[in-house]
Amino acid sequence: MGLRSRTLEITVISGENVRIMEDAYVVVRAESLNCCTTRPAKDDGTNFLSWNEKFLLDMPMHARSITFEVQCTKFKAFRPLGVARIAASDILGDAAVPENQLQELSYGLRDWEGKRNGVIHFTVKVVPPPPTTEEKCLKPSVKAVVTGKGCGDGMKVGDKKKEVVVGVPFWCYYPSIV
Repeated sequence: MGLRSRTLEITVISGENVRIMEDAYVVVRAESLNCCTTRPAKDDGTNFLSWNEKFLLDMPMHARSITFEVQCTKFKAFRPLGVARIAASDILGDAAVPENQLQELSYGLRDWEGKRNGVIHFTVKVVPPPPTTEEKCLKPSVKAVVTGKGCGDGMKVGDKKKEVVVGVPFWCYYPSIV
């Protein structure tokens, strides 16, 4: 069974030189209806917006880009103030970037008419998929090896807790022997 999506950990850090009139927020999506949204940030007259919000975004395997849209509360249903569409290969590096490696990126934003409207700064890393139940049992953690605890469940007998270890038959991985 193949993977249907990858999970990205994205931290929207800040935006600079974005021309806004009201509180600005960022909407991030990866060619799907699912999206993540930051809280609004106020421009204090320095042309610098700060969000520093982290979230997990499921990116479908068919997605070729991720879109960052800076919007404001005044024009919520209207159109974005700035858009940056980033190729998936820039983030994933055509599978050359290892999982859990943090990348800090900055991209220019374009308004609805195609004019430049600031820069957005963010970090991204690919979160490794959770191990399957079979992988958990085949690769016990260091703590499990040291304490003698495996993939089995604990069971209480009287006042003492006994650990149950699950064994894997040798023939399980070599069905031609059976």
